[in-house]
Amino acid sequence: MEAFGNELVRLENISKTFPGVKALKNVKFSVHAGEIHALVGENGAGKSTLIKVLTGAHMADPGGEIYINGKKTEIPNPASAMAQGIGAVYQDVMTAPHLSVGENFFLGKLPKKGCFIDWARVNRETRESMKQIGVDINPTTLVKNLSVAAQEMVAIGKMVRERAKVIIFDEPTALLTNEEVGQLFALIRRLKSEGCGIIYISHRMEEIFSLCDTVTVLKDGEYVDTVPVSSVDENGLIAMMVGRKLEDMYSIQHPEPGDVVLEVRNMTRAGVFKDVSFKVRKGEIFGLYGLVGAGRTETLRAITGADPFDEGSVFIDGKKVSIRNPKTSIKSGLAFLTEDRKRQGLAMNLSVNFNVNIASYDLISKSGFINLSKEKNRTQKYVKEIRIKTPTINQKASNLSGGNQQKVIIGRWLACSSKVFIFDEPTVGVDVGAKVEIYHLFEQLLKQGAAIIVISSYLPEVMGLSDRIAVMSEGRIMRELSRSEFAKDGVMNEEMMVRLASGIVD
Repeated sequence: MEAFGNELVRLENISKTFPGVKALKNVKFSVHAGEIHALVGENGAGKSTLIKVLTGAHMADPGGEIYINGKKTEIPNPASAMAQGIGAVYQDVMTAPHLSVGENFFLGKLPKKGCFIDWARVNRETRESMKQIGVDINPTTLVKNLSVAAQEMVAIGKMVRERAKVIIFDEPTALLTNEEVGQLFALIRRLKSEGCGIIYISHRMEEIFSLCDTVTVLKDGEYVDTVPVSSVDENGLIAMMVGRKLEDMYSIQHPEPGDVVLEVRNMTRAGVFKDVSFKVRKGEIFGLYGLVGAGRTETLRAITGADPFDEGSVFIDGKKVSIRNPKTSIKSGLAFLTEDRKRQGLAMNLSVNFNVNIASYDLISKSGFINLSKEKNRTQKYVKEIRIKTPTINQKASNLSGGNQQKVIIGRWLACSSKVFIFDEPTVGVDVGAKVEIYHLFEQLLKQGAAIIVISSYLPEVMGLSDRIAVMSEGRIMRELSRSEFAKDGVMNEEMMVRLASGIVD
């Protein structure tokens, strides 16, 4: 096992009780200098609550103890956490977007020269701090004009400037491209080499195994175990988290496919995708795999009327349809579940009830008036049928877990009686347990005769679920493969898939 430096943080017997809920029960956790320590578990396992205790957002129940550099301490608020060298980078980057990078660095404490703000110092020290982490960003740039990855770099640079020795990364790659993920990992490894202790939270198993040294597992608010990452495989880690093996995750029933429900012919958009053609049958899962920039999402956005296209035809149940906007797509029976459900899929500040019904109010309205009883009954029906975990249908979508947000969108399209469900990265940002629930929802949809298209960058997922897969590269379908071709004798040929996605045809 790798030797680490001194212990930076230790939590002992941490419990946290909310009204009617025991979120944490006698949890322990520690991180050392030069260690990347993963914290994993299903939604509801207690990860976020533990981090909020460490960062001062929550006070632990009496009896819990926190040690910083070996000394017992209290962290009553976030300012105290930062003062003691503890910072966090979240999936939704916590910055003031309408201010400049420099203003974010000096938020609330802008230096002055006489009666005026010393902008020269602000910009100089901001640039120096960013250079410390190997990033060159203009201090005068407004944060809202930066990419998500650059915003994360700003948040990290600010922590380095404030001498944070323990940095928490909570789902930091959820909205990043593969290239940006590589840049972030390089920076995290650099922080590790400089003696920082890293706490890394992610639902992506491949990230845990490629980046982390140690992993602690929580389940139902309780501590399970802490082990070196090198001593466990993905199956073992998943079993610790949820009590089931990796191969069991994709073991859903596939009915015999029926008639063709969707056919796409020669779909083309100049510079994006060209001559894309495929068919999808009732009761089957059709996978679309490719590297970033292959044109997968762009093709399906065009098919569903979200984006324009130059040439091509779409047929539903054998009949040619004219789809030029999402409204006609919905009426034709196509349901598109976007990868970015928070920004494009849900009205986050509105209720579960509204989000389920938003695409089909015309079906429960008369003379412009909504039948509120039907609205409520439909939502309650889908909350029950697909097990959306929410205390009430009036709960805001923003307060639900990623898995339950995805279920709300599925409920929306069930309310529309959709025929084809298009899932773009269906399990991004959801935990292992929620993934299994979503896959079993796929099974229910297939039994009802629906067709499913899955776009996924995660090969085990797209190969484990699909009956057929089309591999795209640079806007073209390189090859379409049946399950017997990409899973010969039950073994997934991932190397072949990657070669095709890279444009290599054997």
